[in-house]
Amino acid sequence: MINKVHHIAIICSDYAVSKAFYTEVLGFTIIREVYRAERQSYKLDLAVNGVYAIELFSFPDPIKRPSRPEATGLRHLAFEVDELEVVINMLEDKGVEAEPIRIDEFTGKRFTFIADPDQLPIEFYEK
Repeated sequence: MINKVHHIAIICSDYAVSKAFYTEVLGFTIIREVYRAERQSYKLDLAVNGVYAIELFSFPDPIKRPSRPEATGLRHLAFEVDELEVVINMLEDKGVEAEPIRIDEFTGKRFTFIADPDQLPIEFYEK
């Protein structure tokens, strides 16, 4: 039986830029960072609120893939937040523009999207 989502793995095109985005902009905490010489790859384990959440990888010359929310495959990452405006203001202070706020037609909850440095869609969904 499945208990919960364990982690999300992301391959980035520019490790330093993505590391800064996920730690300095979004505020994830670094659990562990290793360089795997045999794969020429960094692996960065990140936590949100003390819970292991993301593995960020770098590889030489990763293949690009479509990342628009309507592309086949993973649609987006979504994070629950208490107050959407607080998150949007924090992101704007760090130079990240959020899309206009939308309303979920089924729950009535508010949400917005941003993009990470590789254009991976990230949603913030108000609790």
